[in-house]
Amino acid sequence: MPTLNEKAASLGASRSAIRELFEYGKSRSLEAGGDKICDFSLGNPSAPPPAELRAAYFEALSSLAPKDLHGYTSAAGDFETRKAIADAITTEESFEVLPENMFLTTGAAAALCAVFFALTSSPGDEFAGFSPFFPEYRVFAGVAGGVFVAVSADTKNFQINFEALESAINEKTRAVVINSPNNPSGAVYTKETIKTLAGILKKKSALFGHTIYIVTDEPYRELVYGGVTPPFVPKYYDDTIICYSYSKRFSIPGERLGYALVNSRASDCRRVYNAIAGGARVLGHVCAPSLVQKVIARSARLKPDMTVYAKNREILYENLTKMGYTCAKPDGAFYLFVKSPFGSGAAFSAKAKEKDILVVDGATFGCPEFVRIAYCVDTSVCERSLPAFEELIKGGRGK
Repeated sequence: MPTLNEKAASLGASRSAIRELFEYGKSRSLEAGGDKICDFSLGNPSAPPPAELRAAYFEALSSLAPKDLHGYTSAAGDFETRKAIADAITTEESFEVLPENMFLTTGAAAALCAVFFALTSSPGDEFAGFSPFFPEYRVFAGVAGGVFVAVSADTKNFQINFEALESAINEKTRAVVINSPNNPSGAVYTKETIKTLAGILKKKSALFGHTIYIVTDEPYRELVYGGVTPPFVPKYYDDTIICYSYSKRFSIPGERLGYALVNSRASDCRRVYNAIAGGARVLGHVCAPSLVQKVIARSARLKPDMTVYAKNREILYENLTKMGYTCAKPDGAFYLFVKSPFGSGAAFSAKAKEKDILVVDGATFGCPEFVRIAYCVDTSVCERSLPAFEELIKGGRGK
């Protein structure tokens, strides 16, 4: 008789492909020297946190009593923090967001897990999402008892393949998961894309007699270029749940603060919120870190500095496309999703690894002909990598 949860043991024994490559990069750096490795594996922000955010830490530490800094908050989070965030979104989007519909979590991953748990009413319920997608969606849905269904990619513009979506939605579909700006493509869904998606889901919800939600995963919402503005999805679809994180926006991925937000216009909004709170409870949530809550309450209107990421994007995109690589120019996040000159992302990743260039095989994201380059690195890394990328594409052309 098994003595362990074999599924959990398997997940613990095998890191994700992204983490596996990242760990390899750390050990390889010790062997060869960190300046020899061009590690584009992990979306670990390199830009420093905003000075105002650092000041908010010092202000909180110097002005608040220890019990307020380090003690428990309400499970849903400090109301002061939720109100500050809700007010900032309301002003920014000209759309009312209510703090009582916001549940603070330890990052977007925890928010997604709670939401998947809340929306899974029967084993095998489905969550549709679009390739390329964040690979942990499969894990999060599976833990809740659901199934993540990958919808094939629009590999030209990385918008939504609506024909494939229409075929994928059925009576088991509980939600459609979107991620814009997208990891790994950097694509930002247009207003037209969101409107079309909303129209399809209204039609399908009526057909199957139950609500199909949009779960929008938005850790990169403010990381955009050239005046691009991601559509605020609740404006176009009432039954929307936002999962958010401050990790990328403020370069604090180790601080773990995010939220799940239910649109106040959602049908049965209060029961949906309660189910998310219950899902978080079942998954061991007590409260999000209290010090970070205090800091975010003071910083909710701050914007990220995109200077370094914009520079890195231009260096890599302009040079790689001149070399002959195929890549859609990202409008957001800090990733390039590049078509492999070898036909296989795994082959390209392996060849690049031989040259100490670490890029992630696109199969991880549901697009096996691509690789992801996370350019949230020092600019010198981007510059040092260019000769190796040129050698790689020359080798690929000979295949």
